[in-house]
Amino acid sequence: MAAAVSALSGLGAPGADDGGSSGSEDEARPGTAAAAAAQKREERLRKFRELHMKRNEARKLNHQEVVEEDKRLKLPANWEAKKARLEWELKVEEKKKECAARGEDYERVKLLEISAEDAERWERKKKRKNPDLGFSDYAAAQLRQYQRLTRQIKPDLEQYEKLKEQYGEALYPTSDSLLHGTHVPSKEGVDRMVADLEKQIEKREKYSRRRPYNDDADIDYINERNAKFNKKAERFYGKYTAEIKQNLERGTAV
Repeated sequence: MAAAVSALSGLGAPGADDGGSSGSEDEARPGTAAAAAAQKREERLRKFRELHMKRNEARKLNHQEVVEEDKRLKLPANWEAKKARLEWELKVEEKKKECAARGEDYERVKLLEISAEDAERWERKKKRKNPDLGFSDYAAAQLRQYQRLTRQIKPDLEQYEKLKEQYGEALYPTSDSLLHGTHVPSKEGVDRMVADLEKQIEKREKYSRRRPYNDDADIDYINERNAKFNKKAERFYGKYTAEIKQNLERGTAV
């Protein structure tokens, strides 16, 4: 009996050792799970901080875009064209100064840099932009003359500064200002006016000249009005009816 108890006790000893090891493993598992949970939490917090930083950056960029768009909307409609024009004028002034320093003619240097195709394209664009259609009515002629004169105006800033120093606030008229008889034009201004009037007279003579009468021309009209109509018809349809007209004159028309 004692031998059986000792045997059973000997068999139960290893079982007691196994129970102790399993208990230590069970104690280690909660620590590993807690570490994994803490790591996941840190990873999520890191992602959250990154998203928060990205959101702040996007908010700053959106605010900057809104400010820039507001500035653009407050600018004039043709601001980009004006800006490009001013930049081009600055480049031209710098080029003129460089040519003057080298003792060269700017117009000649500019023409050397322009190709024939560009020159033809600019000439066509100029004609298309402001074509001279001749006299249509007095209102159109007056408007065309006004536009031509205003384009020729070149303000004299030096003279303006002198007049500003001389007259002060009186240079800017008000409702109580008396201007009649106070302005004396300069000799250069009078010369410009005379030259412009001479050009106008010369151009007017070209437009108002009568076409010479050709006694040898065929008479295919019955009065002056019919002659003008025949000229218009010939101008528009003459190239299509030239062969028919020649056949009729020769008597070979079918």
